[in-house]
Parts: sequence; C-alpha cells; structure tokens
Amino acid sequence: MHWDLILWLIALASNIALLILLIYQLICLSDLEADYLNPYETASNINSLVLPEFGLQAAFSALFLVTGHFLMFLVTLPVAIYHARLFTRGEHLVDVTEIFRALSVEKKHRLIKLCVYLLFFFLVIFRFPAGSFSSLPVFSSEHGDLDIRSSFLEF
Repeated sequence: MHWDLILWLIALASNIALLILLIYQLICLSDLEADYLNPYETASNINSLVLPEFGLQAAFSALFLVTGHFLMFLVTLPVAIYHARLFTRGEHLVDVTEIFRALSVEKKHRLIKLCVYLLFFFLVIFRFPAGSFSSLPVFSSEHGDLDIRSSFLEF
C-alpha cells in the first residue's frame, strides 16, 4: 500500500484544520477588539476550540514519530511541548474577566503559532510530492531509486 502518500495526505488535512482553527480564534479576538463580540462570546468560542487544537497538534506530532519521520517530529515537537505546558499549568483557557487585559498577548501568541503552522504547512506541501512519487510503482525500483526504464520494459 502507499503508506507514505496516506501519511502526507493526513498531515496536510490536519495542518489545514489547525490553520482554520487558529485563524478563527484570531478572528474572534479581532472582533472583540472591534467590539463586534462581547467578552463572554469570544471566550466561549475560543475555549471550545482550544482542546481540539491541542489534540490535533499532538496527533500531528505523534503521526510523524510513529511513522519514523523524526526530522518532522522534531520540528513539530516545540509546539506540542508548549501546548502541554499550557495545559498542565491551567493557562490554556481564556478567562472572560481578563480577556481585555490579555488581548494583545493572546493575539501575539496566536500570530506566532500561525507563523509556525504556516511553516508546517509549507514543509508538508514540500514533502507531499516526494512522498507521492516515491509511492508510485512506476517511479520506484527495488532499491528505491527513480527507475522509469522498468515501466517501458513491461510494454
């Protein structure tokens, strides 16, 4: 089976989901800053997405560890450690009463995470074609090298 192709498809889908979750959180914070949402709605919207984001990021990191892509695992590990640290300290949820005071800090943290997730996205996009070409039987031989000549010998 083409496990490497499936790995990169799952990584791409989970990375897109992480980007969507984070962009929605940034939109909620911007709406609060522009006074389109009240603090309770903003906090409840963001808090409902924090744990799914943490779980998806942990699964994203564990996926690379289990499949043996250790460099990608090491790239995704700092964000997973940051999320684990926030969760164990109880700082992962946005407080309704303190949201205006921490608005600029929350936006800054999420913008930094957005840059990191975009870096992950470009790394996955870069590795996706290599994984898909290496899994096709036309482009690989017994030794794992590109061997197009063997496909012409079959005809």
